[in-house]
Amino acid sequence: MFAAITKESLADRVYRQLSETILRGELRSGDKLPAERHLAEQLGVNRGAVREGLKRLQQADLVQVRHGGSTEIRDWRECAGLELLPQLVADKRGQINQAAIHGIMTLRTQLAPGVAAAAALQATPAQIETLADWCRQLRQATTPTERQPRAHAFWTELVRATNNLGYQLAFNSLRSTYEQLWPLLTGVLDPEFRDVTSLEGIVQSLRDRDAESAAAHARTHVRIGEYAITTLLHALPSAGDSA
Repeated sequence: MFAAITKESLADRVYRQLSETILRGELRSGDKLPAERHLAEQLGVNRGAVREGLKRLQQADLVQVRHGGSTEIRDWRECAGLELLPQLVADKRGQINQAAIHGIMTLRTQLAPGVAAAAALQATPAQIETLADWCRQLRQATTPTERQPRAHAFWTELVRATNNLGYQLAFNSLRSTYEQLWPLLTGVLDPEFRDVTSLEGIVQSLRDRDAESAAAHARTHVRIGEYAITTLLHALPSAGDSA
């Protein structure tokens, strides 16, 4: 079940191997991990690295330490948070997990209108002008490679303008996942990047303090990307339904 780990970044490698084993379903809710000493022997690392790796598993709500010191696997679908998203998008062979990507895009489509509506009520004049400037820069961009970081910067500023910690943390998790797929998505999401009209509509809605209009423009915009990703997924091999 476990493979030997090299001595580079031992605790990180311990965490990743154990967490991937849990996320793949090879260890299920209620199963118990071997004791630290036995794990260290199986993984070929010292007990300190195992202890730190187990601590990270516990922080991610993948395991819990029972009375008496045994470490038990938790049902991550019921306990874990958005920080697991980057690990779920692909398996260790690089195969895309279509179920995970679909879930992420659905979450993005549902969050975007709320983000835009909240920003319409909270954005400062300076933030609105920053967003308008990103729209101008998007208009000036001539390639997908130029458009992608500018579109990303627009949404980063829009989320910041909500002054809502929940939106900001959710966006951080989605961004970590997105950055793993950045080169793949440059061309795929370009139809969305080119939809500057909707982003300009969001900016005007922020100026008007019109939350409903801001949400509508955001919904139109991200659905372009959702359609593009759905089309891509149909052409890719799946890593299974581990999400």
